[in-house]
Amino acid sequence: MLSSTPVICPPGLLEKAAGSPPLRTGIVNAVSSVVLESARDAANASIIEPALIGDETAIRKACDEMGWDISGIDVMHAEGEKAATALAAEAAGKGALGAIMKGHVHTDVFMGGLLKREAGLRTGGRLSHVFHMTVPDSDRVLLISDAALNTHPDHETSQAIIANTVTLANAIDIERPQIAILSATEEKLEAVPSSVAASELAAWANAGGINDADVYGPLSFDLAVSPHAVKIKGVDFPVAGRADALIVPDIVSGNALFKMMVHFMGACAAGIVLGAKVPILLTSRSDPPSARIASAALAVIVAKGQENT
Repeated sequence: MLSSTPVICPPGLLEKAAGSPPLRTGIVNAVSSVVLESARDAANASIIEPALIGDETAIRKACDEMGWDISGIDVMHAEGEKAATALAAEAAGKGALGAIMKGHVHTDVFMGGLLKREAGLRTGGRLSHVFHMTVPDSDRVLLISDAALNTHPDHETSQAIIANTVTLANAIDIERPQIAILSATEEKLEAVPSSVAASELAAWANAGGINDADVYGPLSFDLAVSPHAVKIKGVDFPVAGRADALIVPDIVSGNALFKMMVHFMGACAAGIVLGAKVPILLTSRSDPPSARIASAALAVIVAKGQENT
């Protein structure tokens, strides 16, 4: 059942990113070949200007072994993942970095270091993660949030997740995104808490909480994305069958959904954390190079949008 289709970086993202100069991006604890290969590929594609952060001796040794000449690339020495994260956060907080990419570092250490108030990356809003999903032979983009950062978002956090998702949708030229808030049912049922939460969020959005998107929930997955299911079931809800973005009730459902698309459909998952002073690329060691490049391109697009606001 697993897909053998190669994961392809969506050309549309590369085209949108190509209009901007390379984004100076700090690669945190860039001491492994997997991380460095991604940084090199993104740099060769003129998407980012990497700043390699971590143990300088280890970085230079790894680059030599992979044949990457980094004589013209900034290497910022820091010993250990905590120190590398702190150095990246400080540099980004001072405006010396336009984005931060997770390298060979544990996610909790990485995000914990970036979220410290003294780092200067907080903007007053809540941070959330969004996946930009594309599948082979399709031009359609599907956004999924939050499948990587907020585990069990409450009402206020979910509001920020929706707002951040709309921001990303606008940045990739979806002018009025259709946002579906997922549950297991399209009815508000007390026995299904996620349906109650979805209904409350939709009411908030449509009462002026969100003005530049159409938001509806609860919707089951099929009614969110399938016009055929909408027709068969005879429903007439806003957003139904044409969702640009899915707001999931918890990290487990979102994580399962995006990984199903990756492993069963060969989808490219470009992920980014929004709500901080700079875009944060929360990549995984198992991500293929194409997904890492797509995430870097997404960061460039978001950073450009932030400059224009």
